[in-house]
Amino acid sequence: MNKRAVAVPMLAAAVLALGGCGTSSDKASSDHSPGSTGGSGPVLKLATKGKVGKVLVDSSGKTVYFYDLDKAGETTSACVGPCVPLWPSVSAPANPTLGPGVSGTLGTVKDANGGSQLTLNGHPLYTYSLDKDAEDAYGPGYDHIWWVVDARGAKVTTMGGSSGSTSSPGSPSPSSTGGGGGYNY
Repeated sequence: MNKRAVAVPMLAAAVLALGGCGTSSDKASSDHSPGSTGGSGPVLKLATKGKVGKVLVDSSGKTVYFYDLDKAGETTSACVGPCVPLWPSVSAPANPTLGPGVSGTLGTVKDANGGSQLTLNGHPLYTYSLDKDAEDAYGPGYDHIWWVVDARGAKVTTMGGSSGSTSSPGSPSPSSTGGGGGYNY
């Protein structure tokens, strides 16, 4: 009798655990391709982000960034080691698309984990882990090497939606989110 009393709760726990695995697995597969839209919309689109202006976002609305240490045309991302969890790559879906008003050529490179990372005009794309909500854009100017991206696929180094400038952002206030050099626009 004691064996049965122990076996039933263990069986119930095993069934619940297996059910949870299915849910985790489903979430994990969607996390591996945040840009995947299943044909329901563009992978890269425009959004207005506070003082940053109109910039590219992924299909979930997260701000998209360029990394100055990446060189256009390279076959791998330069973001490795401690960079990877702070600046997750934008995963490349099978059929990436651009939203209205967005121009450029989409492609892929290998990210630090060996996955397929989306590129725009040959430049790898990232999100910023401290951008928790869709309206967040805390990464522009981070260490003077991370920049938001405009509708033409150019990095934005000045605030208010201007692009192509190589100057640093004008007198930004340090981000209260920490992270060593990020700016909160």
